[in-house]
Amino acid sequence: MKIFIPGGAGLVGINLIAAIKERYPNWELIVVDKKYQSIKVAKKIFPNVKFICEDLTKDINQNWPSEIKECDVCIMLQAEIGSKRSNLFELNNVLSTKIILKQLKIAGINRLIHVSSSVVNSKSNDLYTDTKRKQESLVIESFPKGVVLRPTLMFGWFDRKHLGWLANFMVKLPLFPIPGRGDFIRQPLFVGDFSSIIISCIIDASISGKYNISGLEKIKYIRLMKILKEIKSSRILFIHLPIPIFAFLLKIWALISKNPAFTTSQLYSLIAGDEFEIIDWPNIFNVRSTPFKEALKITHNHKKYSKINIPF
Repeated sequence: MKIFIPGGAGLVGINLIAAIKERYPNWELIVVDKKYQSIKVAKKIFPNVKFICEDLTKDINQNWPSEIKECDVCIMLQAEIGSKRSNLFELNNVLSTKIILKQLKIAGINRLIHVSSSVVNSKSNDLYTDTKRKQESLVIESFPKGVVLRPTLMFGWFDRKHLGWLANFMVKLPLFPIPGRGDFIRQPLFVGDFSSIIISCIIDASISGKYNISGLEKIKYIRLMKILKEIKSSRILFIHLPIPIFAFLLKIWALISKNPAFTTSQLYSLIAGDEFEIIDWPNIFNVRSTPFKEALKITHNHKKYSKINIPF
C-alpha cells in the first residue's frame, strides 16, 4: 500500500503515521507539508517515511507531483485553522485543494479520504469555516465516491495547539483564564481513535460518503479544563473573564505574537453553542472508542510520544 498524505506534518498526520507504522509497517507513506520544523521532528521519529517539505499551493518546479505516482490512496489533511493573515485560509484550504485534486487525476489516484471539519455544520461564519466548506465541495465534486470525515476538536500526541497548548499553559503559569462561565459544550475527539477510523477507510474501499465524527462524550469546557488540570497535576487557579475582556486580551496577544495559538475567531467559535451530531462510528468503522479521561492519560503519560514537542 502506497499512501499520499498532503498536510501530514500536523496533529492528525503524525498520529496517523504512528498508528500506521505500528500496525502496517510495510505501507509506504509519502508526506508533503511546508512546515519545515515539524517535518524535521517527524523525520527523527519515523525515519522510514518519505517527507517532502514543499508548498502544496504550487505544482510547478515541485517534486511532490512526480513522487505521488502509483499511490493507492490520498489522505487529504492540509488546512489553515487559525492565522492573522486572512489570505492564508483561501490559499491553504481552497487553492491547495484545487492543485492536489488536479495532480491526483494526473497520477491516477482514484481513492480519496478527506479530513474536513465539524465546522462545516457550525453556526459560525468565519474565514476558516467558509473555506473549509469550499474545500469540502471541491472534494465531493471531484471524488463523489470518496470519504469525507468531519471531526470535532481533536487532541492527542504531538498537539501543539488546542488541548496540548492548554496543558502546557497549565504547568507554566499560576492562573488560567476561562471565557465567561465556561459552560459551553465540547465534544473532544481522541486523535488516536480518529486515526483508526482513517485506517479503516484505507483498508475497506467500499466505505464512502460523508461522516460527522464527534467525540462521544459531551463535556462542558470548564469540566474539561478541570480534568486536564488533574491529569497534569497542576495547581493552577481558574479565573473567569467576561467574554469581551477575554476577546480584548486575545487581540492584544495577536499584536504581540506572530502566530497566536488562539484567536478571537476561534473564541467565538468556541462559545457559539454548537452541538454536533453523534453517530455510531465505533460500529460503522469497527474501531474502539477511548473514554475521554483514558485518552488524556494516554496523551500525557506515554513514555515516548508524550515527551515530543512539535514546534508551533
